[in-house]
Amino acid sequence: MKTRVCDILNIKYPIIQGGMLWLADVNLASAVSNAGGLGVISPYAGMAKDGEPLENLEIQIDKAGVLTDSPFGVNIPLDLKQSGSLIDLIIKKDVNIVITAAGNPGDYTELLKNNGKIVLHVVSTVRQAKKAEESGIDAVIAEGFEAAGHIGADELTLFSLIPQVADAISMPVIAAGGISDTRGFVAAMALGAEGVQMGTRFVAVDENPAAKEYKQAIIDADDTGTIVTSRSISPARSLKTVFSQQLTEMDRSNASTEDIRKFIGYRRSPDAQLDGRLDQGEAFAGESAGLIKKVVSAAMVVEEIVEGYEKVVTKIERLKKTLFNKDTQD
Repeated sequence: MKTRVCDILNIKYPIIQGGMLWLADVNLASAVSNAGGLGVISPYAGMAKDGEPLENLEIQIDKAGVLTDSPFGVNIPLDLKQSGSLIDLIIKKDVNIVITAAGNPGDYTELLKNNGKIVLHVVSTVRQAKKAEESGIDAVIAEGFEAAGHIGADELTLFSLIPQVADAISMPVIAAGGISDTRGFVAAMALGAEGVQMGTRFVAVDENPAAKEYKQAIIDADDTGTIVTSRSISPARSLKTVFSQQLTEMDRSNASTEDIRKFIGYRRSPDAQLDGRLDQGEAFAGESAGLIKKVVSAAMVVEEIVEGYEKVVTKIERLKKTLFNKDTQD
C-alpha cells in the first residue's frame, strides 16, 4: 500500500482524514495519525461557540504534539476571512502539512513551501488540478460530486474525475468523495489515485465530537439518503433532513442568494453536527453514508481497509484468471 503519498507525508498508509470544519479536532486527528494515516485539524473544530479560530487552532496544534508523534495536517479553506492569519500561525508552529481548499492555490503555496511546509490542495476539475500543480503544491486531492459538504459546481463524479486528473498532471492524486471501505480504496487506486481522503466515514467514529444523533443518522442513511442543496450559491451535500428539504424548496422557488445565505446562517451547522439538532442546520454527509453501518474507532476504520486490501485484490485476481481462461478457451 506504500505510494508516493506515503513518502511525501511520511505516513504508513495513504489514508487521509477529511478536514471537516466543525468536527476535525485534535482528538480525531491524533487517532487517525496514530493508526498510520494522516489526521487533519480544522481551525474551528473543538472551539467554544464564542471562541476565536486563531486561538483555537494554536491550542489544537499544541495539544496534537502531546497526543501523537506521527505527522498530522491542518485544513485551511482559503475562503475564510482569517485564512492569511491562520497561514501565518501555521508557519510559526510545528506542523508540516497544510491542506488548502476553496480558493486559489497560488495565494499561499509559495509562502508555505518557502517555510518548509508540505501543501495539498483540493480540486474538482482537471483545470483546477493543472493550476494547483503550476502553483507548486505537492499533491492534489481530487474530490468527486459524491463528497460531503461543499462540492464542485461542475458535478464531476469521482470515477470520471480521478483518471482524467491522473492523466493531466504528474504529481500524486488523492481521491475523495464516496469512499468508506476497502472496495472504494482499491477502486480509487485502480483509476490512478495514490491515496484516499475520507470524511463521512470519519464522522461515524468514536473519537469524532459529532452528536450521537448525527452519527446515527449516517448509520441509518440508505443509498438515497443524501441531497445536494444551495446550487445557486455553493453546492453542498447533506443528509436528507427537514432542514435540507427546506433548502431544496428555496432552490426550487428561486429564492434570492441573500435569503438562502440568511437561512443557512453562519453557525447553524454546529447546531446539527455538534448538538444533534438535525432540523436546525446542515448535517453534511457524502453518498458513502449508505455504506456505513456502525460507529467504530478511527483505528478500526484504517485497520479494516488495510486488512481487507488483500481480500479485495485476491477477488480481482480470481476474476482476472476466470476471464483469461474464458478468453483462451474461446
